[in-house]
This record gives sequence, C-alpha cells and structure tokens, in this order.
Amino acid sequence: MSLADDAVEARAQGWRTLAALHARIEDALERALGQKHELSVSEYTVLDVLARQDGFHLRMNQLSNAVVLSQSATTRLVSRLEDRGLLQRYLCPTDRRGIYTEVTPTGQELLSAARPTHDAVLTEALAAAEELPELAPLVAALGKLTFARP
Repeated sequence: MSLADDAVEARAQGWRTLAALHARIEDALERALGQKHELSVSEYTVLDVLARQDGFHLRMNQLSNAVVLSQSATTRLVSRLEDRGLLQRYLCPTDRRGIYTEVTPTGQELLSAARPTHDAVLTEALAAAEELPELAPLVAALGKLTFARP
C-alpha cells in the first residue's frame, strides 16, 4: 500500500468511526426523546435551532441549512410540527417571497421539557462511547471543541 493509499484508508476509517459515534448517539437520543416527549431527533433539532435565534425564527432555507436537511424534508418536518401547534409559519413582512418559521409558546414549553433529557442522554452516550477504544479519541477531540454562542 502506498502513502496515498494509507491516507485514503485513514480518512475512510476516520469517517467510519465518526459515523459509528453519530449512530450510537442519535439512536439513544431518538429513543429517549420519543419515549419521554414524543419528539424525533430532527424535530428536537428544529425546535432547538429556532429557539436559539433572535426572535425565535428563521427563513425556511436558513432552517434547512441549519438542520442539514433538504428543503423538501424541512418543509415536511415543519408541517408536522406546525400541525402539532409547535411551530408557525408566516410571510416575511419585507419580502413576500420569504417564509419565516418560528417556535410557538407550546413548542417552547415542549423544548424546555425535552432539553434536559437531550442533554443527559447526550452526556451518557458520550461517556459510554469514551469507554470504547475505537471511539475514545474522537470523543476526546469533541470535548476540546469550543463554539461561539450566537
């Protein structure tokens, strides 16, 4: 195997490790949020992203980018949350082509109830992953990341 092949294999292994960690965490979150709050991870993420914005709203295309879903998947997800009274959409007052999505008071209440569950499960899943030799370096690297708050 050449050095180039070694680099490709190292990247592939890194990706598989990241995918394994993501799958473990998402599975744990999906079960807990579903059982305790009747929310999927994607639904929680939409509520969380919107609640962290000034004014608690985003344009649909911004929301799609923030939650890493296609625009059609985001639209379907927002429609489901809107049907449950957790979100609402409205036309942008300065640009009639733009549609904003915002969290309703009911959505904010549900998010407030679900956030401790999400945070606890995430902490537990990362701690469990840290015990696995193949995932421990990635968990350690995640612990060193810092993010600016919006």
